Amino acid sequence: MGIMAKANCHSGYIYAQRPFSFFWDDQICDMESVESAWLEPGERHFRVHTHDNLFELCYYVLQDEWSVTDLT
Repeated sequence: MGIMAKANCHSGYIYAQRPFSFFWDDQICDMESVESAWLEPGERHFRVHTHDNLFELCYYVLQDEWSVTDLT
C-alpha cells in the first residue's frame, strides 16, 4: 500500500471514476494522462503520469481513502 493521500476526481455514475489531480509531498500534482485503470475487489487503481513522474493511485471503496505510490 502506498502513502495515504487526497485526490480530486471526476465522478459520473460512480465516485472516483477518474482522478485528475492529487496531493503529494505537500503540493498538488496535476495529471497529464492516465496510462491505465483497473478494478480489484473493493479498489480502483489508476497508473498516472504527471509532468515528470509516474504514480499509482488506489481508491479503497470501503474505507473511502486514497493512496499514492511513486513508481519512478
